[in-house]
Amino acid sequence: MITRRLFCGCLAVGLPLAATAVHAQSPECAVFTPDRQKSTTPDDAIALLKGGNERFTAGKSINCDLMAQVKQTAGNQSPFAAIVGCIDSRVPPELVFDQRIGDVFCARVAGNIVNTDIIGSLEYSTKVSGAKAIVVLGHNSCGAIKSAVDGVKLGNITALLKNFRPALATLTRADGKRDSHNDPLVQKVAEANARLTAASLPKRSRIIEALVATGQLKIVAAMHDITTGKVTWLS
Repeated sequence: MITRRLFCGCLAVGLPLAATAVHAQSPECAVFTPDRQKSTTPDDAIALLKGGNERFTAGKSINCDLMAQVKQTAGNQSPFAAIVGCIDSRVPPELVFDQRIGDVFCARVAGNIVNTDIIGSLEYSTKVSGAKAIVVLGHNSCGAIKSAVDGVKLGNITALLKNFRPALATLTRADGKRDSHNDPLVQKVAEANARLTAASLPKRSRIIEALVATGQLKIVAAMHDITTGKVTWLS
């Protein structure tokens, strides 16, 4: 007898349908409601992301009925966190943190930098929509960081790369030749960029500053390893 299971909203050969129904209703598949979001603390939010990455790297990502989640979140969204990530195709935040529909806000731009538009989006995510944590997620072997290290000048990329000047300023002679093939140097700039970007948010937004000061929001920097999938928390 052919049995089926739901896998990311699709049907595939596998467990009996009865087992699928039980799994789809597991606590991990429950969407975030306003009440659930309200009861989540900033520390809880970070813990959820850490737990999700542990599942991801262990090959134990949770399979939920995504179309059911689409219907459950159609009239409301209450994500518990916001993530500023790179556009790199190897670092999709929802997959890296094993989160699903309605769980997290995501802003993605080369080099996970922030500008007025992204900061405004984070203000909306937190002050208006109630997210409890912001994660600035960098990654190793970042093309944008390498371009900044090499001083690339190309179209609008030139203006984008100016955002990495504070991170580049952390380099010293001890870091060796400023070249994108110098992997430790590139990694240092990427980590500095994630840390500096996270630290800049309260300074550039009174709304975010107030949320942090009152304990309603936590901001952290993190790095994703594209070779292992593991996220290392920098702050």
